[in-house]
Amino acid sequence: MTYPAVRLKPKAEARAIRHGFPWVYADELVTDRRTQALAPGALAVLEDDLRRPLGLVTVNNASKIIARMLDRDPEAVIDEAWFAARLTRALAMRERLFSAPFYRLIHAEADGLPGVVIDRFGDTAVIQPNAAWAEAHLDALVAALVAVTGVTNVVKNGTGRARGLEGLTEETVILTGAVDAPIPVPMNGATYMADLMGGQKTGLFFDQRPNHAFAAALAKEARVLDMFTHVGGFALAALANGAVSAVGVDASAPALALAEEGAKASGLADRFSTRQGDAFAVLEALGTEQAQFELVICDPPAFAPNKPALEAGLRAYERLARLAAPLVAPGGYLVLCSCSHAADLSAFRNASARGIGRGGRRAQLLHTGFAGPDHPALLQLAESAYLKALFFRLDG
Repeated sequence: MTYPAVRLKPKAEARAIRHGFPWVYADELVTDRRTQALAPGALAVLEDDLRRPLGLVTVNNASKIIARMLDRDPEAVIDEAWFAARLTRALAMRERLFSAPFYRLIHAEADGLPGVVIDRFGDTAVIQPNAAWAEAHLDALVAALVAVTGVTNVVKNGTGRARGLEGLTEETVILTGAVDAPIPVPMNGATYMADLMGGQKTGLFFDQRPNHAFAAALAKEARVLDMFTHVGGFALAALANGAVSAVGVDASAPALALAEEGAKASGLADRFSTRQGDAFAVLEALGTEQAQFELVICDPPAFAPNKPALEAGLRAYERLARLAAPLVAPGGYLVLCSCSHAADLSAFRNASARGIGRGGRRAQLLHTGFAGPDHPALLQLAESAYLKALFFRLDG
């Protein structure tokens, strides 16, 4: 095929692109009339400033990430077969790692599909096409997905901040098959209920699976407090592995209802309770009540989703640790999580340590967890390794 060409500015870092960095920012690309005339999601050959081809990219003039690398072959054809090759490669790894088909199948750039997330729930898949090019090629992607995996139901979850940055509208629709109820998902000995049509993100957070398991190992005979529990999060895994009780706290009543449904499906309802409210307010109230738990987990949404929010986000993480630490019984455990792209591990760990100290406690750092292997990281893209989980043992 013949594609238009777009060109890097002379001072742009072509070396980074050659070495695997997948993005070109708007101030790095020559945006002449021809480039500006390209429709969002259009395909083009990326050239360096000497007009040497670097690969096939997708272009969106409305986005700060103006170009995303699709294929190092500048003559690649983006069709159903191209999608099938990437899906087959991604599926092979997941099938080796997981005995049941519940996992993240495509983790965007790290799996060679920039801006695309696909989570699999048995015979149902949820696609988040968070970049304009994926929206433009959605039919081919869905056809390849069905052919490669054999799923019968496909949901498009077109919501979230990323789509807004690409100039895309929000919608959640069923593309093939039918989804008429929350789907039960087995993980770490518990059953979670995933609302694929109205829940957060794709309905469930697969990324925390190994951290749920590590926390569950600390939960034997423990009273557990799970802040930002969503649909049961850490709480259900802890109960399934020997916790004596668990309280799940979340601001969302629908999420808590799903958590309770999951507890019932897991046979854990008699040891599980929920509390709706703002997390900081609930932590303050529990402190006033002098509540104590052997295991406290805080898994909030991203407080620092971008660099401008970093300072305020780190203060929020510190405050969270300060309020949570006094609730941990002597010798108990505190788990603090961050899914903020902008807050790296060092900054998050330092903010957590400050908060624990301000909460009047001393701590040992036992373990640092990350996203599960179905969320691989692209080494050249720090944003793909976003999740951090710190496991502390607190003194008496």
